[in-house]
Amino acid sequence: MQKSTTKAKKRFGQNFLRDESVLSQIIQSMPLTPHRIAEIGPGLGDLTKYLVDVKSVTAFEVDTDLCKHLQHHFADAIATSKLTLRCGDVLETWKSELLDEPYDLVANLPYYIATNIILKALADPACKNMLVMIQREVAEKFSATPNEKAFGALSVIAQSVADIEIVLHVPPTAFEPAPKVDSAVLLISKRTNRNDEGFENFLRVAFTQPRKTLNKNLTACYDGDSLTRAFETLALEKTIRPHQLRTSDFHQLYALLQ
Repeated sequence: MQKSTTKAKKRFGQNFLRDESVLSQIIQSMPLTPHRIAEIGPGLGDLTKYLVDVKSVTAFEVDTDLCKHLQHHFADAIATSKLTLRCGDVLETWKSELLDEPYDLVANLPYYIATNIILKALADPACKNMLVMIQREVAEKFSATPNEKAFGALSVIAQSVADIEIVLHVPPTAFEPAPKVDSAVLLISKRTNRNDEGFENFLRVAFTQPRKTLNKNLTACYDGDSLTRAFETLALEKTIRPHQLRTSDFHQLYALLQ
């Protein structure tokens, strides 16, 4: 694909991934499934050109200028239905299911909506797997394990329903323009769909102030006697902090407190 004169737009959080070796490694890390690919924010199509060679792709692009660019450069793929291009805000059209068939999400996600996109995909029954480029710090929050500094509500929400692995670290120099932070490619293999809203609200309370004890955080919503009984049932110390629990502990504690 020829170098485009299209400029990145800050309001869309655009950083175009141009490093061919990184693009190749993303393709090699894709889940081996028969599912269609959903790509959010294809940008100049640097990843898209690889994706349409291996699977059928539905791409969602909010930038009207980039939509015109993609329509021109992928005219053949669009004509043969290898690529379906949808122009507009994906979050406005994404209600419960992004596509009406099983799909894998493979994308270089704009940082400003990456967390929201991943959480929506975790809840979407049609989404089976994700291979997404996001800010490294956010990737570490999703993949962190107990006792790690980054372990928090996002870790528990995601790991309750999926197996998660960082497959690649990517420096700013792989992008144009270069972002101010490092990136990472996150592989999320779903086992089921996202947790109920009550459990996720419980987690947000549990991690309100990570440096305080879990018991202290939960007193904002639960009475002391209920917490004492639940902690004793699970043999949890009152001094334990939220990042020290396992994902299964949070589920058991939530169940006891209902």
